[in-house]
Amino acid sequence: MFRGELFPQKPACRGKAVVLALLFLISALLAPAQSQQPQSSSSKPQQQQPQSTPAQGPPAEAGGPQGEVGPIAVPKKKEEPPPEPARPKKNPEGMPEYSVRVDVPLVTLDVLVTTKDGHFIPGLKKDNFQVFEDGQPQRVSNFSQSEAPITAVLLIEFAATNYYFIRDALNASYTFADGLKPNDWVAVIDYDMKPHLTVDFTQDKKAIYGALNTLRIPGFSETNLFDALYDTLDRLDRIEGRKYIILISSGRDTFSRLTFDKILKKVQSTPNVTIFSISTGEALREWIDARYGARSDVREAMMDFQVADNEMNTFAKMTGGRWYHPRFTGEFADIFRDVSSSIRNQYILAYHPTNTKLDGTYRKLKVEVVASNGGPLKVVNEKGKPVKYQVIAREGYTAKHTVE
Repeated sequence: MFRGELFPQKPACRGKAVVLALLFLISALLAPAQSQQPQSSSSKPQQQQPQSTPAQGPPAEAGGPQGEVGPIAVPKKKEEPPPEPARPKKNPEGMPEYSVRVDVPLVTLDVLVTTKDGHFIPGLKKDNFQVFEDGQPQRVSNFSQSEAPITAVLLIEFAATNYYFIRDALNASYTFADGLKPNDWVAVIDYDMKPHLTVDFTQDKKAIYGALNTLRIPGFSETNLFDALYDTLDRLDRIEGRKYIILISSGRDTFSRLTFDKILKKVQSTPNVTIFSISTGEALREWIDARYGARSDVREAMMDFQVADNEMNTFAKMTGGRWYHPRFTGEFADIFRDVSSSIRNQYILAYHPTNTKLDGTYRKLKVEVVASNGGPLKVVNEKGKPVKYQVIAREGYTAKHTVE
């Protein structure tokens, strides 16, 4: 019986020890959280909460997940505020705030190098070209040889002046339209007293032929070339890229509102436009001069046409184009073949001018062709004989003008 009384007591003592150890462990774990809670002012011991009530979790300052969690809370890393952006440095006191921006423009030149007969000279390299702006050498940054589609305006004098002038103008216009390619953009403008947009830019050759077919009965006898050319340049100034004007006219101007000086300034200030001018009525003029040249009124009329030729030549030369004065209709095919070769086969040079001022001044340009060693370039034909050549480029450009 003594032995039997001892066995029941061992489990009870062991169970009591285990319970005491668990209580001690729990109290030790809950001590930090309880120490942070404000003690009650009452001296009475707090009553034990029933076990059905969930235990109070760690405070939010401890970090970690919130809500119903275990007794252990791991403090989470405090989120540091993002660094303040660097403040711009201010100028010293008394000095106003300002910023400096340098805008260096890019000048693009279309250069044609041909023989005296008008044949294009291929195979030239970047080192073969020297560009001078107001006498100062420039460094060519971009160079290419292109055979690309064209963007051109066919500007035609169509006035009630003389049948031979109208015939030459229409024959030249049809010949130009025959040589167009599918990717070319062309507009047709005719003028007498004022310009008329016959057809806007199109790649449809039939539309161009249709526009030329409407030019059958002229209206006024006035030929206001300067006004028509100014209006055409104003339209082209809003189009990006290289543009061309095929001017087919007698060159005479009756009473435009603009003077010759003003139209020259407009030509100079319009960038990326090349004019090819074809004079009409040359055969009739020579016949009249040979037969009635002794008359004073005929001499005065011939002087007017000579002035007109000089003006047509000036428009072409200033923009890097060429002037033609055919006497026979059969010359038109060769003329426009030469124009097409000049437009589609050319060298394109680009440079950043050393004069970076945006003052709206006119800058004179000069393009020379040299050998790779800096000496004069020698061109020979198939037989090894030297060939004379010419460099055709625009004479200058007007710099942009920035108003401060």
